[in-house]
Amino acid sequence: MAQAKIGIIGGSGLYKMDALKDVEEVHVDTPFGSPSDALILGTLDGTQVAFLARHGRNHTLLPSELPFRANIYAMKQLGVEYLISASAVGSLKEEAKPLDMVVPDQFIDRTKNRVSTFFGEGIVAHIAFGDSICANLAGVLMDAIASLNLPDVSLHRGGTYVCMEGPAFSTKAESHLYRSWGATVIGMTNLPEAKLAREAEIAYATLALVTDYDCWHSDHDSVTVEMVIANLQRNAVNAQKVIQETVHRLSQNPPSSDAHSALKYAILTNLEKAPALTKQKLELLLQKYL
Repeated sequence: MAQAKIGIIGGSGLYKMDALKDVEEVHVDTPFGSPSDALILGTLDGTQVAFLARHGRNHTLLPSELPFRANIYAMKQLGVEYLISASAVGSLKEEAKPLDMVVPDQFIDRTKNRVSTFFGEGIVAHIAFGDSICANLAGVLMDAIASLNLPDVSLHRGGTYVCMEGPAFSTKAESHLYRSWGATVIGMTNLPEAKLAREAEIAYATLALVTDYDCWHSDHDSVTVEMVIANLQRNAVNAQKVIQETVHRLSQNPPSSDAHSALKYAILTNLEKAPALTKQKLELLLQKYL
């Protein structure tokens, strides 16, 4: 199977980039079922990358329906070591305006129905997650954004991403609550990805693309679906430029990451006595510790 050290999860606009060459669809089976869609392998400026449409290429999966474990495990099977997640978000701060880009460094979990670990069934592991984004990968991503000088786009370095269950958006009371917590943006997908990527020892960072203000804002009631879609399309164009520049920088100088050894002290179970079926299921994650 072809390999790629750099993975991107996002919308289909990211793998329809004109700069993406030698495109190949790869269907990956995992112990956790099928990913959201076939993975797209291709080269950007000579660097092999793997793309996955998070909700399927026709956007058929609700956030709560996403096969998060299969998505991350599939990236691991392809050899991904650095994973960038491009996601549409609502803004919880006046200064993070539509079309801006936020690279969060923290998460708040408001999900209810997500499986966010590969472990269980006889093997216990507790990853460190106090710093939930790989700071070195985020640094490369932010430097790439800053270098592009994108029109109408401000970069926000750091911030807190509230991950809600959905699919309904927040109530105004919830939106004001999250603002009182100091949160920056709100979305429905990135926290399970971040947790699972850490367990898979993949460096992970979020490229949060602001489409509109959350419902706390006085202008929110005038936001139309057409406005949001227009912002989504402009964000997709900007995200393509950011991904291409980030991939270039990663290929030139891949950073070290604590995530690459996240399981070293996380596994509490004596693997010699762990169930054979679970060890087989998680062999890709456990092989260097067995």
